[in-house]
Formats: sequence, structure tokens, C-alpha cells
Amino acid sequence: MAKVLITGGAGFIGSNAVERFCNLGHEVSVLDNLSRPGAARNLVWLQANLSFEFFEVEMRDADSVADVVAKVRPDYVIHCAGQVAVTTSVQNPRLDFEANILATFNLLEALRRLKTSPFLIFTSTNKVYGELEEIETTELEFRHNFTNLDNGVPESFPLDFRSPYGCSKGAADQYVLDYSRTFRIEAVVFRQSCVYGPRQFGVEDQGWIAWFMIASCLAEEVTIFGDGKQVRDALYVDDLIDVFEAAIKNRKMVSGRAYNIGGGPQNTLSLLELVEKIAALSGRTLNASFGPWRPSDQKVFISDIRNAANDIGWVPKTSVDAGLGSLHGWIVENISMIKDQVRGTH
Repeated sequence: MAKVLITGGAGFIGSNAVERFCNLGHEVSVLDNLSRPGAARNLVWLQANLSFEFFEVEMRDADSVADVVAKVRPDYVIHCAGQVAVTTSVQNPRLDFEANILATFNLLEALRRLKTSPFLIFTSTNKVYGELEEIETTELEFRHNFTNLDNGVPESFPLDFRSPYGCSKGAADQYVLDYSRTFRIEAVVFRQSCVYGPRQFGVEDQGWIAWFMIASCLAEEVTIFGDGKQVRDALYVDDLIDVFEAAIKNRKMVSGRAYNIGGGPQNTLSLLELVEKIAALSGRTLNASFGPWRPSDQKVFISDIRNAANDIGWVPKTSVDAGLGSLHGWIVENISMIKDQVRGTH
């Protein structure tokens, strides 16, 4: 049994990681400031069903982070905490900077002071690659596609931070890799694409798959920014937690490296295609209007996931249709709670 510290453990990805590692029999500690919409509700569910230690801590406070790390003395740290929306980063760049760069720096410093050697997993983003203007795309009826990049964007593609969010996550990404080199902290960076699944309280500026599906169930209007043909490789959250497990089992191999983690070329989805799939699942048409393109929005992002497959044997198991069906089932089962949460944040 290992000690696992999960930051942002009441958030969408974090709460799913908490469930997995608790069920595996590990001693789990959760650090979260409960600022994310839905986090408090996720925490209630987690505490009703699982056993773990919870710390309500603001990661921008270096002393508080250091105290938790020193108390837990984790074997593994899964760092999911942070500000996750491009639009929010544009509205409040300072909060974005502090929640992503400063918080990650505080965690790295706390880990550096330990005499033990914990392994760190950092959840980064595909936004570190910028708008990908250099990659040629082809416009089809319902989607944009890469013209000549069949396997998706590789880790060797040049970094190009755009938007405050891209800068903050990208800088944190690089801090993690450099602390691995300079201070010998074993760490891996996962540059994630579009992750979705149960316990995701999607809102307009983040978590678009869950938000569209929730809006359909609640007869809420949604805005499609851009032409709706933007394509992402969609990764079901269980598959993401699988790669966390695989990294822990192969920590020496992956330490100091960054991997693109997403659904890959076999699991892609445009906004317009999602609208059609939601209609098929729910039997109702989504009430949608169009707005201007958002800053630094990529027409296409598909992860080249071959390095993760080759190094640690990880590939996504969940198809888009199966994953959407599972998410829809969770939303329908919890619609009253979700309705209270969504309308309470409007």
C-alpha cells in the first residue's frame, strides 16, 4: 500500500483518481480549496463512499502546501489542481498565474525538501502547442481535419504558449520537467487533450462535452464559439486514470518526460458531431447559437499517443460512443443535483 496525494482531488479528474486509488487499497490524501464549481458536491460523494484524508488548502500559500506534504510524506503525487479555462485566464490573468504557476512551484519546492523520493504526475494541456497555424487543415462539412498529420501532434512539436492559460500551464509544465532534471525529482508531464466523464460539472468555458450534454438535459441554451467544426481527440476519464497507474508502475522509464495523452486519432469529435450524438442519446435537439472564435482556439487538436503506447503500453480502451453513453447515464441519474449546481452558478 502506497501513500498517494492528489491535489485538486475534489475536481473532475481528481475525484475520479481518488476513487480509483482508494479502491486499489492505497492510503489517499486529498488537497483542494473547493473553489471549482461542483467540487464541494464531489467531495460529499467521495466522503460518503470512500476513506481518505482531506485538506482544504489554498495551493497559492507555500507554507500550507509544505505542511501538507510534510505531514503526508507521499510516495506518489498526482497534481490535478489549477485554473483550467482559457476564458477565465483572459479575464483574470493574475489568478490564473497564481493557481497554475505559483501553486505548482510551491508543490515542487515542498517535494524538494522531502528526504524521501516521491513520484509526481503533472496534468498539463495541449494548449502548450499554441494555435498550430503551421499545420495544414482541411475543412469538411462537419469538421476540420489535419491534412497530412495522420497520427496527430507529437511531443516533438514546438511549444508555443498562447493565452494566459497556455502560458501558465506551459510554464508549470516546464518547471516540472526542469525540477526533474535539476533536483532529481522523479516526475512526468501529461499534456492532456479533451478529457470527459462522470463527475464533470461542465460549464460554458470548460468541459464542453459535459456542458453540452448537461445543457441538453436541462433545456439550457449553449453558445458554439467559432464554426463548430473544431475537432479534439476525446479521452474518457477512466482511460486517463489508467495512464496514471501505468506511469506509477514505470516511473523510472517516464521520469523527466512529457507525453501527449488523449483519445488519439481513433477517438475524435467535433462540436457539431457532438450535438448530433447528444440528440441521438437524449431524443431532443440542443438549443445552440453561434458566437465568435475564442482566443487561441485550435481548429484541430489530435494527440499522437504512440510514445505512451510504446513506453508503458497504454492505449485508450473507451470509444467515444461508449464514453458519451456513460456520461449521459451519470447526468440523467444525477440531474437534480446537477440542475442545482448549474443554475446556482449562473
